[in-house]
Amino acid sequence: MREQSSSFDIARIVRELSEVVGARARKAYQPHYEQVVLRLNRKGLPSTDLVIVGGRRVYTSGRDRPMPSKPSQFAMVLRKHLNNSRLVAVEQYGFDRIIKLTFEHGGGRLSLIIELFRDGNVLLLDNEGVIIQPLTHAKYASRSLKRGVSYTPPPETVDPRQMDRAELDELLDGSEHDLIRTLAARANFGRIYGSAACSIAGLEEKAAASSLDSGQRDALEQAIKSMLAELSDGAGAMMWMVDSEAVASWNGADNEADRDSASVGISEIAPIDLSYMDAGMMVDIGTLSLAYDAVFGSHDAAAFIRREEERLVDSGDAEVEQQAKLDRRAAQQTAAIDRFHERAAITQELGKAIQDNWGHVESILSQFNAAIESGSWQDVAEKIFDVQWIDSADPARRTIVAFLPDEDDEPGASITLEISKTVHQNAQRYFEEARVQKNKARGAQAALAGTEEALEKAEKRAAKDAAAGRLQARKRSKRFWFEKHRWAMLSGGHLIIGGRDARGNDIVVRKHLTSNDLYVHADLHGAPSCSLKLKDGLSHDQNPSEAVPEGVTSMQIVQNLGEGLEDARELAESLHSEAAQIAVCWSRAWGGGGAAATAFHARPSQVSKTTETGESLARGSFVVRGQRNWHRDRPLELAIGMAVVNGTPMPVSGTPATISENFERWVRVSPGREKKESVANRISKATGLAHDDLLSCLPPGNCAIEDHGLIQS
Repeated sequence: MREQSSSFDIARIVRELSEVVGARARKAYQPHYEQVVLRLNRKGLPSTDLVIVGGRRVYTSGRDRPMPSKPSQFAMVLRKHLNNSRLVAVEQYGFDRIIKLTFEHGGGRLSLIIELFRDGNVLLLDNEGVIIQPLTHAKYASRSLKRGVSYTPPPETVDPRQMDRAELDELLDGSEHDLIRTLAARANFGRIYGSAACSIAGLEEKAAASSLDSGQRDALEQAIKSMLAELSDGAGAMMWMVDSEAVASWNGADNEADRDSASVGISEIAPIDLSYMDAGMMVDIGTLSLAYDAVFGSHDAAAFIRREEERLVDSGDAEVEQQAKLDRRAAQQTAAIDRFHERAAITQELGKAIQDNWGHVESILSQFNAAIESGSWQDVAEKIFDVQWIDSADPARRTIVAFLPDEDDEPGASITLEISKTVHQNAQRYFEEARVQKNKARGAQAALAGTEEALEKAEKRAAKDAAAGRLQARKRSKRFWFEKHRWAMLSGGHLIIGGRDARGNDIVVRKHLTSNDLYVHADLHGAPSCSLKLKDGLSHDQNPSEAVPEGVTSMQIVQNLGEGLEDARELAESLHSEAAQIAVCWSRAWGGGGAAATAFHARPSQVSKTTETGESLARGSFVVRGQRNWHRDRPLELAIGMAVVNGTPMPVSGTPATISENFERWVRVSPGREKKESVANRISKATGLAHDDLLSCLPPGNCAIEDHGLIQS
């Protein structure tokens, strides 16, 4: 999970902060050297903490958080100048990672500049733009950030919102790098949103930026416009989880503690849809601030406690020992342990604070209960916003959010009180929560120990697998477009894809059967509709990675096959016959007891959903009109080879002739008596290929296999 905000994120945060314009600045805190918290109060609403984490992020939060008893020098300056001032404007400098907050009070206007690049900075400016106090003094080649100097922003970067087609062409033509680097750096997109633009436009990230033709540039321009329109017109944010279990855990969380525990499964957040991410793992959330608070809120709320712990550590012992590499499960457990400890420390600190301010809390509870007895919750709720020490009330839960006094005897740390309980019982509730979190941390620590032991065994097994030529199977959150269907590779690398069911047949014909492809179908009812692709396919990678074991073919996905041809009908007749053989192997002929079957191919224009008057078609069925090209007695025989496609270990199916020519390790598959699940299991154990990937490559029925180095290398 990236910690640093991009210009896209800043644009949405600025828009969200505009909704709190009119709020008054109450107090400023610096719980950690890297963090500044500005408390904003809106009339009639609970107060909001504006959390600024140096060089990383800015967001609003309503969490309970311990605060230092003595403010830092910078916090004192902010309090002196901003106390009770009204927020009147929020803006972003161009499309840079700089936010400007404008405050107004009787003495005039002041600005708070938040820089979120490099190590970050926060600067307080007077009405003339002169720096009153920077969080960190800094000197750069073009500017100086110190007290008494006029603030100068860094040189303005490209604003894609103002970029027209001519400027885009100039940017691409002037680049010596690939497309993703050009968009990320020169177009000010950052890598995350640069990847999104490439994905929407259907362009390769590694393509040379200057090599894009007019059509590709049109697609890129439209992709950028659509992203910027969603950024400016959209609302809310999106989070992507690591797996379905994490999605279920998040959706089932109904309180702050459960959300903190579930947040370890969040892999990415963004204000717009990232098309290259798995849509099935996405959940919507109200605002980007809520998303940041979900991911980082517990960690940031414990900033004061971390600072106190750091002070106890001698500088010579400050180096943190690098932990051995862990897989995702271990990383999640480690993050969970940290969050449990942080939450335990926060709640324990607040419990102590309640005990230390016994009289203050008892006075609040007694006065509030007296008001409830003489009136109603609604009457009291309308009056509490005029009470300095009470922030909000929840009649449904019979709780109030109150403030404890800080070093100036003014509202400081916020706490949640149950009005039906005593001061001691409220403090004990915080202590009990701390105990629960500590117990969870101990449980997670035990689970982590088990994971680390399993990882140690996995490393030994990986070394053994490498020696035997086995690949490391890995789960993938996103699959290639053709893996949604049946697919196989033909001579020359051309792809043939077919529907897995009736709905899949409709999709193949509607989306993946273009005018220059060929329609292929076995001469059997219920057989899949297939598309022989002219341009799409696989080619051998000329620069394979050294990590690919010997005997494993390295391939890449391409979309430039059939050079010089305008129609798949111009491909060799032998390739048409291969496609027909694949089509019959995917049909029910495989389990019919025969050795061969018949198929045909036709032009896409011959395939239609339109029937004669009075007739109808079932879902996934089509009418083929005109002359068909027949391929009779095609053998029921397939082969599977072992490859790494675009860096992903995958099985590749095709005819035995094609597979044996392109893959050193392969297996011949024919109708037999062994269940396909058993065959997939045998190959998976021998090669490390994913069991599900192998199942999708095998024909629909029992099989017999003839090994050619795939199972026993």
